[in-house]
Amino acid sequence: MGLLTDLRDSISRVVDRMFSDAEPRRIGIYGPPNAGKTTLANRIARDWTGDAIGPESHIPHETRRARRKENVEIERNGKKVTIDIVDTPGVTTKVDYKEFLDHDMEKDDAVRRSREATEGVAEAMHWLREDVDGVIYVLDSTEDPFTQVNTMLIGIIESQDLPVLIFANKTDLEDSNVQRIANAFPQHETVPLSALEGNNMDEVYDKIAEYFG
Repeated sequence: MGLLTDLRDSISRVVDRMFSDAEPRRIGIYGPPNAGKTTLANRIARDWTGDAIGPESHIPHETRRARRKENVEIERNGKKVTIDIVDTPGVTTKVDYKEFLDHDMEKDDAVRRSREATEGVAEAMHWLREDVDGVIYVLDSTEDPFTQVNTMLIGIIESQDLPVLIFANKTDLEDSNVQRIANAFPQHETVPLSALEGNNMDEVYDKIAEYFG
């Protein structure tokens, strides 16, 4: 019996090493501007690594270059998954420098920011088509999800046959309507959360481990 136990333990250690040496899955965090993508990315990174990914802001297009946090190891209910989080710029059909003027930004800075944001959209689309293994799609649950951008992106994700979780963010706000998002994309599971307040993060991590593990 002792020999069998030692053999079983040895095999278990080998299998564990095989899986631990596997390449982490690259999970892209996508969605429209100001949906809370970076807030969620920072929440996940802080909870499991202690470090944030990037700055958060109420101004649109704060994230204008994709940021990556590698080897984020999430363990839930005995299941462990290691992922690289890719926080991507918000995708939109048009970036107008004038929207930044409403945030007391000088015109030159607004034009620069809009140009960088446009380049960021192109980079986000490149990641989606070439370099991610799964998608977390973040939507502001106070906003109407039936938009051209959301329909287009979900369609691209489906055409790439990528696993996707839809997160209905900002449930701490009074106008939140999670069911509206679930009705918009019934073919995918919708998980409610508040990335800012940390509400329902246990279910978020359960689903990440389930879908991307």
